[in-house]
Amino acid sequence: MIEVKNLSKTYQMKNGAELKALNNINFKAEEGEIVGIIGMSGSGKSTLLRILRGVEPFDEGEIRVDDVTLSPDSTPYYFTKLKKATAIHLQRSFGLWSETALQNVLRKLYGTKYGDEALTEFDDAFNEFGEEAINILNLVGLGDKKDHFAPVLSGGEKQRLIMARQLAKKPKVLLLDEPATMSCPKTKQEILDAIKNINKELGVTVILVSHLPEVHEYLADRLILMDKGEIIDEGSPDVIIGEFLNSIDSKYENQEDSQVDDPIIKVENLKRKFFLLKGGNVLEMEDINFKIKKGEILSIIGPSGSGKTVLLRMIAGLDTPDLGEVYFKLDGEWINMHEPGLLRMTIRRKLGFMHQEFSLTHHSTVKEQIAARLGVKNENVIGKAREKAEEMGISDVILDVLYQLTDLPENEAKFRLEKIGLDPEILHDLFPSFPENAVKTYAEPIFKALDLPLEILDRKSYELSGGQKVRATLALVLTSNPEVLILDEPFGDLDPITLRNVSNALKRINKEFNTTIVMVSHHVDFIEEVSTRSILIQDGKLVIEGKPGKLCNQFIKISDAEYLEKRTVKTE
Repeated sequence: MIEVKNLSKTYQMKNGAELKALNNINFKAEEGEIVGIIGMSGSGKSTLLRILRGVEPFDEGEIRVDDVTLSPDSTPYYFTKLKKATAIHLQRSFGLWSETALQNVLRKLYGTKYGDEALTEFDDAFNEFGEEAINILNLVGLGDKKDHFAPVLSGGEKQRLIMARQLAKKPKVLLLDEPATMSCPKTKQEILDAIKNINKELGVTVILVSHLPEVHEYLADRLILMDKGEIIDEGSPDVIIGEFLNSIDSKYENQEDSQVDDPIIKVENLKRKFFLLKGGNVLEMEDINFKIKKGEILSIIGPSGSGKTVLLRMIAGLDTPDLGEVYFKLDGEWINMHEPGLLRMTIRRKLGFMHQEFSLTHHSTVKEQIAARLGVKNENVIGKAREKAEEMGISDVILDVLYQLTDLPENEAKFRLEKIGLDPEILHDLFPSFPENAVKTYAEPIFKALDLPLEILDRKSYELSGGQKVRATLALVLTSNPEVLILDEPFGDLDPITLRNVSNALKRINKEFNTTIVMVSHHVDFIEEVSTRSILIQDGKLVIEGKPGKLCNQFIKISDAEYLEKRTVKTE
């Protein structure tokens, strides 16, 4: 079904250097088989998937998928044939139409047959493809969500909808790049079961890239281990996983609870209600009360859709609750994070937020992006921005509202500015980039802590591996040395070895700089090893708070996560 012979790929870097991504890759996959690929970030897994998809050229070798054979000098005709035989789900991909789940699948069915899904007439499409679309949604477990709008589906539901759209293309091979890493255990179980069902019911061959050993244990018939662009070994998942995990030579550093008794953040009586345009009331958060102490590492856990991300955004003052308040302590005074003004700007300057759907600027170097970040968060920024704002006739309140946008994902910030008729360049005018020649001084200790070579400063984001992108983005947030660091599930797609290094880095930063860390994560082992305290949220309610080990065990129990059955249970 799939045969790869002597495949090699080298990237030419902008600075003239070469990066050997794949070196003499050889393997086969039989029809209907689920073949897993595991390895550290940067080992070449995603590059291999893109080549199998037909969207990435290669330098040497040959690949055959069904009746399509490609070599480096194949014409575009054969690459197009390969694209028709395969479908891919990329990590951190959420590209969906802002329509119902059913309409998303109907569009893909229409586009597959007629060439352009943007021209879909839904009445005609439903008459022709309606039954098939509903069957596909049922196959991935979304039959009951067919009339729900895609933007308000949970992260796991969006990923299953993306798979449904890929199945509408009737591929012979499904390529999956970290399809479930960003999901809670319950949602991850649903995604994994959907993959199993697709493979069983349709006989689709699956090539699965995942950093998570437990995912391969649950799904893969056979597992391939990659390292530095080469296949090191292949065989049964149990054997290969053991070999992979034995390569972890760094140990978790001991976690010291460096918190002090006085809280620095108070969350009081928060309430927020959400509605679906179709589907009725989906979530009501209410009576959320807790305190965060200086120097602690607090993890917020719970099922997908329980309100964790919204809670983080309300804590950071990015979203406003219906009722309740969030207070930060500044020089002994409690500042309301939902009252605009210079005091809130001062709090925000000391705050770092890394979003789940983070992204690096595609065509900018890491150094340029750190310079921009330092321009927003350096200790003199507020005074200089206020002087510029006075020249432009901007009040302190509006300046604070604009400053708030610098903590949002770029697309969301642009959308908010466009809604009020402002050009995104206003942020650059108010908060100009830091001098690039000073970036290295700020970046060096953070890069060392994150095990990132300084040469990455001169690379652009597309020249980095997935794991390097995650750590480089974390470096952007940490370079300004924030007092409070908020992390919204940014590490779900790191391999165990890189995750361990990042975990140790977070603990060192917490210890050395007394940085308070508040994070959302679905990775229970990571939570147990890093956190000093946890909060469990379910259906918008704060259920319990306490020791991470105890809460993680309860979280797994309520998730009914079969794929975690082999996990070693920890207690405290």
